[in-house]
Amino acid sequence: MSKALRYSALALAVGAAGAFLAVATYAFAASTAVELAFAVSIGMVVAGGLMAYTRRGRAHIGFPIIGGLLSVVAAWTVVATLVFPTSTALWLGFASALAYCGLAICALVLGEVTTERVVHHLRIGDHAEVEGPAAHVHAAG
Repeated sequence: MSKALRYSALALAVGAAGAFLAVATYAFAASTAVELAFAVSIGMVVAGGLMAYTRRGRAHIGFPIIGGLLSVVAAWTVVATLVFPTSTALWLGFASALAYCGLAICALVLGEVTTERVVHHLRIGDHAEVEGPAAHVHAAG
């Protein structure tokens, strides 16, 4: 599996987990939603670290920054769910769920933009090579 595909899969998983957590905030009791925010955020710390590690050393610095931001938000959520009262932790968990979704969207868009740029450069390069010899044959003929 390529690094770009792994990164996209992680971003999709982060988005799905964020969407689940946002819905769970209103679907379950407050104490259950806070426990879910705690559990999901532990997974997001790991996912953010993997996202930062997977695309390290690339020309675009945005990939590891998004992974790092995800880890920081998730680590804060883990601490917040343990320290704050349930009513406050519930809203912080909801805000974190929205942040997970937003970071996942940013990661997917960044991945697509850089992939599109590479494909665009490859097509222009291939097109120029095809036109070069074909133009030479037509000029000689």
